[in-house]
Amino acid sequence: MSDRPWLERYDEGVPQTIEYPEVPLFYFLEESAKKYPDASCTIFKGAKISYTEMNDLTDRFAAGLASLGVKKGDRVGIFIPNTPQFIVAYHGALKAGAVVVATNPLYTAREIEHQANDSGMEIMVVMSNFYNTIKEVQPKTKIKKLVVTNIKETLPPVTAFLFTLLKEKKSGFRVELAEGDIWMQDLLDKFTPEDRPKVDVGPDDLAVFQYSGGTTGTPKAAIAMHRNLVANSLQIRRWMPNAIDGEEVVLMAIPLFHVYGMVAGMSFGMATGASLVMVPNVRDIKDDLDNLQKYRCTIFPGVPTLYTAINNWPDVLAGKYDLSSIKACISGSAPLMRETKEKFEELTGGLVFEGFGLSEAPTATHCNPMSGENRTGSIGMPLPDVDARVISLDDEVTVLPAGEVGELVIKGPQVFKGYHNMPTETKNALREGWLYTGDIARMDEDGYFYIVDRKKELIKPGGFQVWPREVEEVISDYSKVLEVGVAGIPDPKRGETVKAWIVLKPGETATMEEIREYCKEQMAAYKVPTHVEFRDELPKTTVGKILRRELVRQHKEGS
Repeated sequence: MSDRPWLERYDEGVPQTIEYPEVPLFYFLEESAKKYPDASCTIFKGAKISYTEMNDLTDRFAAGLASLGVKKGDRVGIFIPNTPQFIVAYHGALKAGAVVVATNPLYTAREIEHQANDSGMEIMVVMSNFYNTIKEVQPKTKIKKLVVTNIKETLPPVTAFLFTLLKEKKSGFRVELAEGDIWMQDLLDKFTPEDRPKVDVGPDDLAVFQYSGGTTGTPKAAIAMHRNLVANSLQIRRWMPNAIDGEEVVLMAIPLFHVYGMVAGMSFGMATGASLVMVPNVRDIKDDLDNLQKYRCTIFPGVPTLYTAINNWPDVLAGKYDLSSIKACISGSAPLMRETKEKFEELTGGLVFEGFGLSEAPTATHCNPMSGENRTGSIGMPLPDVDARVISLDDEVTVLPAGEVGELVIKGPQVFKGYHNMPTETKNALREGWLYTGDIARMDEDGYFYIVDRKKELIKPGGFQVWPREVEEVISDYSKVLEVGVAGIPDPKRGETVKAWIVLKPGETATMEEIREYCKEQMAAYKVPTHVEFRDELPKTTVGKILRRELVRQHKEGS
């Protein structure tokens, strides 16, 4: 058997290898502005920004950042949901030579503080409704200046007028800026595209810090170079040979703060000359559906919980939505159930195919074929130019034959540079060019891969990432808690959810809601345990380490 059996099963039109241009990531925006100048780059609540206009806006924003002192290699934070302003901030920062640090808008002050300090960002671009949260954090960080945008700046005129009258103040978007901070619109108005700084940005320059947890639970910044993001954008593009350049419409219903949305949505879309339909609250199913139908979206990257929600939406079941424009949906971030896939395809006529990726190979490494066989439970096969192996858990070197279970290791042009300021973790993850994923997998004889388990104890509620140790550390700080263990348990809606097992200090009493309310003050909502079980003791190893997997086993068995 070939050591790359998957190559024989690629769809017609999918190349085994790709020639990657030696360019920075914003090359895709610039090229699409030349090829499709009047085509919509973004569509937001009916307002359209053409590729020419977006290219000009990002040039002007790069000039604005340079005027604020941003130099090549500086970190620029982005704290914005899926709106055109994210695209402007992201590409403007890259054109200025900066490194983008996109932060989850659901994060609490404590979580933002860690990312800001670890990355060393001095400027953050923020949506106005989050302004006060960032100002609260700012004194504990090196952030010197905030560039602030209001969501109404990219709304259609009538919608913006009504928003100003009815929602702006009530929804927290109307703010007074402190001295030293500046409105994004005022910054843009100061410059022309010709003022863009002359910065030499090449494929080996740093582009993005993507924060992800580690086996220790400490969030780490995975460093992506421009060439990594360019390569993965083109790998995804070439995996879909039936996509037509300049004609596709991508629904941006996955968060742009994560590389999945950044690459599989935004950069793939720009490499295709597609229109990006922006959905700021990706969990607003009605908004997703309205946008899908109104703009006849053709490409819909998402997560299984999103497809499940659409499958069960009453108006969809009643036939009130026409979703027949959908061609292809890449499903990622969590396992895709057969029922979810089949029902969605029946309702829309579009294809749903499961993929796999990670922040350290931003973002995709495997995918099921578009027209070929999709195997239930499989993450598919490696993308062009990706080599993948399953290696022994004992010696971490021996390559295992088909059918045997071991750790998944990957080599490819999208594999990251390493972790920011974490040489030991980088050395553990990258060995002789191979990325050790920490995922336990097997490969069948045809080259389809299957994730069996996780070496890392990551929890994925609804596709989000939750690290047990972070939740444990928060709960441990609560005055009544003696010990705590946190792990993921099966959940019919979210795929997986967070559970905490707690031993209280002698004489103390507490309720589940009390613990949950405390957690809500400290963490993003998706990290808060949905289940809390109080115990007299927790199972431990001989050296006193809490056995999370034993807790999960006991939960499943009802003991």
